[in-house]
Amino acid sequence: TPFYPTLVGWIPERIRTVEESGMVKLCRGCLFDKGSFQEKKTPFIVITLCGLSAPLLAAITTYADLVIGLVFSAVLIIAFSVATYYIFPKTFFWVFLSIILTSMSWISIGSALGYYYTASKECVPNGPNFSYTYYITVTGIVGSVVNFVAVILYQNFLSSWRFRPVLIFTIVIGSLASIVDLIIIMRWNIAIGIPDKVFFLLGSAIFENLVIILQSIPMSSIYAKIAPPGMESAVFAYTVGIANFCGMVSSLLGSGVIQWSGMITVGDTCDFDALPYLIVIFSILVPMLVGIPAAFLIPNVLQTEHLIDWEQEQWYEARTEEVETSEHGNEDDDDDDYTAEDSRLESHLL
Repeated sequence: TPFYPTLVGWIPERIRTVEESGMVKLCRGCLFDKGSFQEKKTPFIVITLCGLSAPLLAAITTYADLVIGLVFSAVLIIAFSVATYYIFPKTFFWVFLSIILTSMSWISIGSALGYYYTASKECVPNGPNFSYTYYITVTGIVGSVVNFVAVILYQNFLSSWRFRPVLIFTIVIGSLASIVDLIIIMRWNIAIGIPDKVFFLLGSAIFENLVIILQSIPMSSIYAKIAPPGMESAVFAYTVGIANFCGMVSSLLGSGVIQWSGMITVGDTCDFDALPYLIVIFSILVPMLVGIPAAFLIPNVLQTEHLIDWEQEQWYEARTEEVETSEHGNEDDDDDDYTAEDSRLESHLL
């Protein structure tokens, strides 16, 4: 667990004390950096609201209609995008927008695929008809092994790439991986003599987990590299939070697509005729058409380099200097006015 390395001091960090300027003691062993909060109050408020968006969306979709949840999601995403545009540097905003577009481009129809693979013979005659034990157990075991292999593959072959090529590569691979599901649904694997369980094991069970890891590694690096000094944890939580929120929205969109397509996934009269079309459109075409252009919003630097030069940006330092200059300017103006009044008084007295 991360508790032990933190406790014994393996993580290099500076211990804060209550004697420091701006630090306030809330309780024993708990300090609050009131000075930093007041200095950067607006970003902290936006980040806090972003953290509340996911539970609010969950509550709305639970007790309200799906359309209301999608409208609410769209409003929040637009609001956070506008706030990010005005609060953070422009380079940060473009990366933030890329994260939103990439996360929302993967419209999830996995629930329909799960129903198709585990449907009974009455529901899907001549279908895969996997048992829940096989479908869940095999995917979990194979996924654990593939996760380890994916990390090794990424470290040895993709870690030296620049951000844009590696993102485009993982997007294309992730989109093409859905062809495995399409082949099983169209029964083309049976036509060439490969059983469903074998093709699923060597195809979907492997590629799905492989693609997830290959995509998550560069994205996690991006989340960390755009965090400004002094606000690393808060901004990291903000970018990860908006990515997870957009993932929830993509799941909602997937539920809506499945519902509006007219598919029947349960019962004895199932109808999966629209599933191949949904795979082609939302699992293959949309991620590439949206995700690939979104990758060009990210600076094309090596993964070992900084995405944003915060020293050059002088983000909040510049604002602080502007405020201080404005305050000093106002004081100088007041002094000049006072001096001018004195001079006028003196000439009048003469």
